[in-house]
Amino acid sequence: MKNIFLLLFTLFFSVSLFAQENAIKEAETAYTQDDYSKAIELYEGVLKTHGASAEIYYNLGNSYFKDGQVAPSILNYERALLLDPGDRDIRFNLNVAKQKTVDRIEPIGEFLFVKWFHGVQNMLSVNAWGAIGIICFILLIGCLILFFFSKWVHLKKIGFYVGLILVFIVILANVFAANQKHDLLNRNSAIVFSPTVTVKSSPDASGTDLFVIHEGTKVFVRNILGEWSEIELEDGNVGWMPSKDIEKI
Repeated sequence: MKNIFLLLFTLFFSVSLFAQENAIKEAETAYTQDDYSKAIELYEGVLKTHGASAEIYYNLGNSYFKDGQVAPSILNYERALLLDPGDRDIRFNLNVAKQKTVDRIEPIGEFLFVKWFHGVQNMLSVNAWGAIGIICFILLIGCLILFFFSKWVHLKKIGFYVGLILVFIVILANVFAANQKHDLLNRNSAIVFSPTVTVKSSPDASGTDLFVIHEGTKVFVRNILGEWSEIELEDGNVGWMPSKDIEKI
């Protein structure tokens, strides 16, 4: 019975994998033939049936960009970057797409240490940092064994100092992985999808007009009240806008 179940599972997995690869190849073919609407449809289908993937989000972003749809392209580049923050191609294409937006918002400056910290953290994905943490922890155990049981003073010193470095790397890797996992699970950023949105001082249409933002702008959702979202821009400006006008990353 177990063998039959295993066989059926393997068969289902193989069929699913074949269908995914076939859909991706069709989407790639459509993209190369400048049939971007078909490529978008196929890539969206792959995401719905086979789950999130940085590569698929990236390709979908490219398809939307080539199709002239800036906001969806930025949305998918941002989603790809969440899954693979160290990918330079994704980051480059995202910056290119942002050049097509109307708003030019200058982010609030960060302290040098914070900027360095985020820069190092975004060099790798959450899975990569997790793997580094596990590998370094195993090596740390080896260093501890070397330190406590080696008869040679020279080897004890190597075990001690290398162990200190590994402790530092393990802590950093776990902090980086935890931060990236938190960002993946608690997505509070979004992309504006309406051509023009007037941001209000309160969550109703009669609120005072504060400022105007446009399609493709990235916002951070601070609070949701009914059909309204309290958003914050990268420059620190805060206000309320209809939730229907944004799409969560």
